[in-house]
Amino acid sequence: MKILQAIVFPLWGSGSGTYARQLSEHLVKLGHEVLVVAPEKRKVTSFKIAQVKPPFHVAFTNHPEWPDAKRYIDLNNKELSMQYLTYFNAILEAVETFKPDVLHIHHCSILTWIASYIKGIYGLNYIVSSHGTGVMTAEVDTRYLALTRDALTRAEFIVPVSGSTKQWLLKVFGRRFAWKTKVITGGIDLSGIPKNLNLEAFNKKYHLENKNVVLFSGKLIKNKGVEYLIKAAPKIKGEIFIIGDGEEKPKLEELVKILGIQEKVHFLGYFDKSKTEELFRWYKRADVAVFPSIWDEPLGLVVLEALACGTPVVASKKGGIPLAVKNGYNGFLVRARSHKEIAKAVNKILENPSLRSKMSENATLLVKEKFDWLNIAKQFEKLYEIAHKKAQSSRQARKLRKEQKKRELEKHKLEISKNKLNI
Repeated sequence: MKILQAIVFPLWGSGSGTYARQLSEHLVKLGHEVLVVAPEKRKVTSFKIAQVKPPFHVAFTNHPEWPDAKRYIDLNNKELSMQYLTYFNAILEAVETFKPDVLHIHHCSILTWIASYIKGIYGLNYIVSSHGTGVMTAEVDTRYLALTRDALTRAEFIVPVSGSTKQWLLKVFGRRFAWKTKVITGGIDLSGIPKNLNLEAFNKKYHLENKNVVLFSGKLIKNKGVEYLIKAAPKIKGEIFIIGDGEEKPKLEELVKILGIQEKVHFLGYFDKSKTEELFRWYKRADVAVFPSIWDEPLGLVVLEALACGTPVVASKKGGIPLAVKNGYNGFLVRARSHKEIAKAVNKILENPSLRSKMSENATLLVKEKFDWLNIAKQFEKLYEIAHKKAQSSRQARKLRKEQKKRELEKHKLEISKNKLNI
C-alpha cells in the first residue's frame, strides 16, 4: 500500500514529529511505501520525504528547533492563508505524483482542511491523528474550529493518542465523532535505543560518581510544569539535570537563583538528533526521571523513552501519562503542581535501592508489552486498509453510476431519435 503522511513539524524535536517518523519507519518494515510531507531538511533512508518550505515557522505552543516560531493562534488571516497555501501546494503535488492509496494527517488543524478538499477532488480517503495541541488551538481560536470540524466529518477515522485526548477532542468538536474515533498510543522503537553504553566515562565527564541523578527531558514551556520540579529540588536528595529548551527557560533559571540551588539544578540545553546517544546515556544513568506536567499530556514520548531505559518515573497524574506510569509499579503518580509530592515520591525511590531495581525491571517490561511500534503500525495498517477499500468501493460505485447515466442518456437519445422519425 502507498501511504502519504503529512505534518506541519520537523520529524525530530517534538512528540508528534517523532510519532510520524517512527510510524513511517515501521510501516515500511511491514512492506508499505511511505511518503511524508513535512518541513524536514534531514534525510532518512527508510521512507521518502517531500520537503515543505513554509514562509515562516509556526507551532501550536513552541518547537525546540524553531525558536522563532509564531503560534497558530497569533497568526493574522493573511499569514494563515500563506501557511495554508504552502502546505496545500505541497500535499496536492504529492498526491498527483505519489498517487497514494490513503492519506494520514497529523494534528486536528489546517492540514485536515486540505485533506477534505483533496478527498472531494480525488476520492482519496484520509485519517487524522490527534496529538492534543491542535485541539487546544481550536478550543481557543474559532478560526480553526468550524473548518476542522467539517474536515473531521469527512475523515474515515480520527485517531487520538490517548483516552484523555479523545475525550478532549469530542468535547471540542462534538460527540458525534465518537463512533469513528480510535485511540492508538505512540510507542518506542526499542531497537533504536543504543546498547552497551559506557557510563563510566559518562560519569567522569559530568562528575556523577556516587550521586543521585534526577532527570527531566522535554520542552521548557509552562505546560510541562518544570517549575514544580525546581521547587521540589531543595528537598530532593539528589541533583536535578534538565534537558530541553523553550520560552520558560529564563524564568526557570531565575527561580533556581532565587532558591539558591545553582549547585543542585543543572540546565543541559536542547539535545538534537546528533545527541541521541548522549540523551539515552542520561536516561540510563538517571536514578529517577520526573515529568511534572500541569496539562492533560496526551502521552509523552519522553516518558516512554525513560521507561524503556529502565528508569523509574515520577509524573503528574494527568492526561495519558497513567497509560504508561503505573503507580507503585514502575514509578509514582503525583498531583499536578505539588512540589511536595514530587519530592516525597522521588526520595522514596532514591532511598530504596530494591524498590528502584524492581521498578526498573517493570519499566522495561511494560514498554515491551504495550508500546512496541511494530504492533502500533499494524493497528494503523488495519485502518488504512478499511479506508482504502471504502475509497475503492466509492470509486467503483461512481463509475457504475456514470456508466448507468451514460446508458440512460444513450437510451434517451435513441427514444428522441425514434420520436423524430415518427413525426
